[in-house]
Amino acid sequence: MGGIGIWQLIIVLVIVLLLFGTKRLRNLGGDLGGAIKGFKGAMKEGEEKKGTDEHKSVANDDVDKDDTNK
Repeated sequence: MGGIGIWQLIIVLVIVLLLFGTKRLRNLGGDLGGAIKGFKGAMKEGEEKKGTDEHKSVANDDVDKDDTNK
């Protein structure tokens, strides 16, 4: 009971090409690439926002401490 070999992968690829055609697969690849790019951008944007929110929180804590000491 071995795994999938190279010949099985080639046969599956040929069948997929026959069923969907190269144009549809090219569009699918472009859509998938765009989705991944958008996801990475959203993750980066979320990390930047999280970092600025944490910085603001620390700054507000410092201001609150100064007000209580007066």
